Order: sequence, then C-alpha cells, then structure tokens
Amino acid sequence: MSQYQIGQVVRLKKGHPCGSDLWRILRVGMDFRIKCVKCGRSVMLPRTRFERRVKQIMPPEAIDLA
Repeated sequence: MSQYQIGQVVRLKKGHPCGSDLWRILRVGMDFRIKCVKCGRSVMLPRTRFERRVKQIMPPEAIDLA
C-alpha cells in the first residue's frame, strides 16, 4: 500500500510562488496531481519527482482549511 493517499496534505521542500508550501493530493499513480492549498493551482508531477520533493506529510488534525 502506498504511503500517499488522495486528500492528504503534504509540505514540499520548495514553496509555490503564491507563498504556500502546502499541497493537497488529488491523484496518485505513476503521476501525482497536487493542488496548492492557498491559491488552488493544480500541477501534475511524475512520481519520482514528487517523492523527492516531499518534506512532510501533514497530520489531518493539524490542517484547518475552513
């Protein structure tokens, strides 16, 4: 089973130009589709590049996106 699941929020090593470094996982597979939590921009990354860039998997209770 993969450690990444749809709906999880991850912190990447490099921040997005909007200022956020938190991304929500929308698609898991050979490619990952992730969406910026702050501005809503969606990007697609190959699995290898995504896994290298992940700094931290955020616990669900630590994220308050209301």
